[in-house]
Amino acid sequence: MILFRVLPVIWAVTAKADFFQFDSISNVSTYYFNYIYCNIWEGECQPNQDDATQQVPSGDFWSVFPQDYMRTLTEWYCSLGQCCDTGDCRITNNITGLARDLELKLHGQHLAQSVVLKAVQGFLSNPEPNKPLTLSFHGWSGTGKNFVARLVADNLYRDGVKSECVRLFIAPFHFPHAKLVDVYKGQLKEAIRDTVLRCQQALFIFDEAEKLHPGLIDAVKPYMDHYDNVDGVSYRRAIFLFLSNIGGTAINDVTLDFWHSGQNREDIGMEDLEHRLRSEAVESQGGFAQSELMSGHLIDFFVPFLPLEYRHVKLCARDAYAARGLHPSEAILDEVAKAMLYVPKEEKLFSAQGCKSIPQRVNFFLP
Repeated sequence: MILFRVLPVIWAVTAKADFFQFDSISNVSTYYFNYIYCNIWEGECQPNQDDATQQVPSGDFWSVFPQDYMRTLTEWYCSLGQCCDTGDCRITNNITGLARDLELKLHGQHLAQSVVLKAVQGFLSNPEPNKPLTLSFHGWSGTGKNFVARLVADNLYRDGVKSECVRLFIAPFHFPHAKLVDVYKGQLKEAIRDTVLRCQQALFIFDEAEKLHPGLIDAVKPYMDHYDNVDGVSYRRAIFLFLSNIGGTAINDVTLDFWHSGQNREDIGMEDLEHRLRSEAVESQGGFAQSELMSGHLIDFFVPFLPLEYRHVKLCARDAYAARGLHPSEAILDEVAKAMLYVPKEEKLFSAQGCKSIPQRVNFFLP
């Protein structure tokens, strides 16, 4: 039965032949089958670069076909036994690997480790989520926000952050000029829509999100809301990550209070920080405070990243050496950790830069 459902889809695709000025219906059919096999379902093939029929159509071309058509094509193709367990070879959804990486590679962040794993696992296990998953990472620079975003990408997608299912936006780099916000809105909407059309389970990462113009955040707010679809496209299986320094001082104050009272940092719970982070985000300068992302309560979890201590810096140094195949002594790790700046002035408890410059600093302490 699925063959009869897919025939109209193939005919619709073939009907676009004039757009690309192909010589024959045979070339068109061969081209589109090869394109679907090689580019959408990542088949093992090596197209002839000299063959004009191998020119890949633009994303705008594929966007004219509803998601139902693409889903039907996928079902038909997978019925031939050519698909991965996830239905899309670009998607791995390795929750076991994510749990292992968060436990072994992320240091001093018990809250982020727990919340991110449970949030992602719960979202992926839900066959019909009522909205996209939206997480907001908060904390000082160097505490692991970008690192965790990369771990999520690496374990959910075969090609990690390089996957066509993943889009990274750095606010001051991609959207530097406030006067061009209307242009950025159109570009951002198109990028999100095109990515979801290509890959239904898409991951969007917004770094330095506190510098986003509020109008820019509101432009993508509908994609994170509880809508069945926007412009005929469903975004419910997408994941949005916002990374910012908002709330870093509040997180540090709470962590320092626990230390002064003789409590372990591992005793800090989400109840100690999440409400404070939400309040700081609302009162902050920049896009978050003025956007409907906050007023519409569309962020599912405010994830705190605690300031890193001396012992955590040593672990980061150990990992940096291990990445080079080296196993330094404790004395060398101590030398690397001691070279960092620690605050506050009296306690000298937290690394001012977290672990951000560790990979570069180990060059001066090679064993």
